[in-house]
Amino acid sequence: MNKVYGRIVGLFLLIVLISSAVIYFTVDINTITNLYMFKPWSVIMAILAMIIGLVLDGTRLMHMVRISDENITLEQAVQVVFGNYFLAMLGPGAAAGAIAQVMFLRKAGIPGGKAAVLALVRTLVSIMFLACCLPFIFLHDEGILPGVSNDLMVYVAGSVAVLMVLLAYGIKKNAFDYLAVIITKKLPRKWSRKFVEMYRDSKEAVKLLASSPLSMVRVFFESGLSLIFIYMIVPFLMLGLGVSVDWLTVMGRMMFLNILLYFSPTPGGSGIAEGGFVYLFSSSVPSGTVGILAVSWRFIAEYLPFFVGLYYTITVFGKSVLNKDLDEEESA
Repeated sequence: MNKVYGRIVGLFLLIVLISSAVIYFTVDINTITNLYMFKPWSVIMAILAMIIGLVLDGTRLMHMVRISDENITLEQAVQVVFGNYFLAMLGPGAAAGAIAQVMFLRKAGIPGGKAAVLALVRTLVSIMFLACCLPFIFLHDEGILPGVSNDLMVYVAGSVAVLMVLLAYGIKKNAFDYLAVIITKKLPRKWSRKFVEMYRDSKEAVKLLASSPLSMVRVFFESGLSLIFIYMIVPFLMLGLGVSVDWLTVMGRMMFLNILLYFSPTPGGSGIAEGGFVYLFSSSVPSGTVGILAVSWRFIAEYLPFFVGLYYTITVFGKSVLNKDLDEEESA
């Protein structure tokens, strides 16, 4: 069995195991009673919010491609978005998703070098939006990390946001070139090549961000709007349980959780996402429902797009793409 098929099977088993464990350890005597009151219309609203968010994700990608003096259609952009969901679930963090984005962008006629930079920019802009929101999230909500002072969290989050800006400015001004050379010389050959490629793409990404400031401001807010709609899945599901939703708190905690998932070492953040959700929202929903809510959120937000991404991957590249090694595709 090749690696892609093996990872799909492994992911399926992991999802079943984690979902079963989350539900098992969070149900209680009140679960059935509370679920009996659930309103099906909330699922429709959650799926609609996800669709709007993913379409906005596609349009922002179109605008980023246009900044790079290339063009793709909305259909091609949506294929990139869903392809990202497919491979992102098969690898840790955002690495595998970036491979999918490059594959689909190259198929759409974008040169390989630009495709890699655009994939990086797409991720960076989302992280930048969430990083800018973090200080305000911690100012509003003191219950995210009990035992840690709110002032400290605001200071840390603000420092991270400023550091990201300074880092981007330093890269643009070639301030880290000498340090990059030193690091490259100390790394093994295999890793030094990957580091050079990553640093080169980062420089190109920063240049692209700075090349059209007004257009990037539009992309920045479009990215935020896309994420907000996707995170609205959770409050809509909560409304279905008859919960009085504090939208600012719920959306803030979803932003906090999802920025952590960008750096998750597990495929698609599996395990960390569900555990983090239970931790953050166990006191916000009726007794015994937080685990089921966590699994429902993951199914709508991640697993449905995963299967659509699988469909697009086979449709665009053929079934033979599943016989390829992801590591080989990354180095292609």
